[in-house]
This record gives sequence, C-alpha cells and structure tokens, in this order.
Amino acid sequence: MKKLKPIDLSSLKTYPLASRKSKVDRTDFARPWKQQGSLKVFLEQLPNILAAKDFKSVVSAIAGAHKGGKNVVAAMGAHVIKAGLNPIVIDMMERGIITAVAMNGAGIVHDLELAMIGRTSEEVLEGLEHGAFGMAQETADFLNGAMSKAGMENLGLGQAVGQAIIEADLPFGKESIFAAAVRLDIPATVHVAIGTDIIHIHPGFDPGAAGKATHLDFRIFSSVVAELEGGVYMNVGSAVILPEVFLKALTLVRNMGHKVERFTAVNMDFIRHYRSTTNVVERPTSMGGAGYTIVGHHEIMFPLLAAAVIEQTA
Repeated sequence: MKKLKPIDLSSLKTYPLASRKSKVDRTDFARPWKQQGSLKVFLEQLPNILAAKDFKSVVSAIAGAHKGGKNVVAAMGAHVIKAGLNPIVIDMMERGIITAVAMNGAGIVHDLELAMIGRTSEEVLEGLEHGAFGMAQETADFLNGAMSKAGMENLGLGQAVGQAIIEADLPFGKESIFAAAVRLDIPATVHVAIGTDIIHIHPGFDPGAAGKATHLDFRIFSSVVAELEGGVYMNVGSAVILPEVFLKALTLVRNMGHKVERFTAVNMDFIRHYRSTTNVVERPTSMGGAGYTIVGHHEIMFPLLAAAVIEQTA
C-alpha cells in the first residue's frame, strides 16, 4: 500500500472576509426588552432573521391586504377552536381583517358544542374503549338537522349551521365562528369528508344533504379563491383536507380564466406536513406569490399574529 504524505496547505487560496457575502448581519439582531414597552416595540425588536423575519413578512402581508381591500382567508382545522381561539378569530372578522373562513367537518362540531354548552373536546380514548366516543345526542341531532335543512333550502353547510345557532339562541352563541359569519355576512364554508366526523355515525345523518351542502360550500369557497389576487391565504392546523380543497379550487378558478397568481400563502402548525407545505406554501405561489411556514402552537402563535396585525393596521 502506497504511503500517503499529508497534503501541503501552502497553496491554499483565501480572500478578505469583508468581501464575502454573509447571511447574518448584526444590524438584523434582536434588541433587549425594556420594561413597560409596547407590543409594537416588541415586534420591532425581534431579529430580522429566519422565522422572525418571515413572521414580520406575514404580518405586513395581512395588514397590506386589509388596507387594500383584498381577501384574507382563514382556513382552519378544528384544533384552532379547541385551542380556545374563537374570540380571536371572531374579533378579526369583526375588524374586517378576516374576510372568509373555511373549516373541515370537525369545525362545526366543536363550534356548535361551545355555542351550546360552553365546552367541547371529549376524551377519545376513554369513550372509544366503551363505544361511547362521538355519541353525544344533542350534537348529532342539531348538526344533522342543520344539514337536512341545508339540503332542502339549497344552503351551504357553513351558512346553515350559523343560521341554526342564531335561530336557536344558544347560550354561548356569540362565541360561534359560524354564527358570527352569518351576522357579519362573511363566507364560512365547511368541507366534509364523509366518515371523518362523529355526526356521520348517527342514524339521523343524511349523506345526500351533507354532500349537496358541502359541494355548494366548495363552489362558494372557489369564488373566494377567485378573488385572492393580492390577498392572503392562511392554512391554520389542517394537514390534509383543506390543503387539498384549496389546491382544487385554485386550479378550477385558473382554468376558468381568473387571475390568481400573486398572493401570500401561509401555513401555521406546530409541525411541518407534506400537503400543507406543498399544496399551500409552494405550488400555489409558483407564479409570483410568496409562501411562508410559521411553526408553533396555535394558542400562542395565532393570538400573537392577530395582535401584530391589529397593531400595524391601527
């Protein structure tokens, strides 16, 4: 075996450090907090690096869309409700910041239960072991009744549930996102995958009415997406269903000649998922838009985002 000599480093080529492009500049660093400062100051003192920079960009995009009269769509998984964020979502709707809402089928379950008794989210394992999971009678009866009415009156599912909550004058109805949407005349759509929600296992479930109502909501949602140019689309906590629905709506409206190319797409979740990354952040923004991923717990990140936007739009 040939014996190797250590390589001679004397011919190594170097360059001046100041001439190199660097990704981190001290001018972008965070600044220490001082007591009695404001939220606006706190946000300004965040580093202009990585996720903090992205967060600021998202805030500016939402604030800019709001000031420019563009759509800001909040597509949300039901965990947003279970994390206690209904008051924040409704406040942003009332301020005119959120202009449309979309949820999966579980969203109406938890939104209704909060409006009905002020509580939601059962212990799944405990109920599953005894076959009691999902068997709450009032939840199923109310929502399946709203679905049947939606089918008969040609209503979207979100509108039908919101109207039913208002008409029933439920004790905590003011905390319902769907009731607020009806009150504020904001599109609130529900995108059902049959078999995924507890109400589908009850005998009063009408699959024909549910399919008709949720398909109408898809068409309403597509009309919202058709006017997304210059706006913001947020996917908060939906890993599969809503990213797929968004992608289909986007290709539909582009096929029909609507220009939806330059908008901001944001995915917020506590981990990264394939579909929400590719179908919300990456693929839809390939024609000139901007896509961002904000990783963190909804109960912290969404109120912080809302507060930051309000500060910038005040």
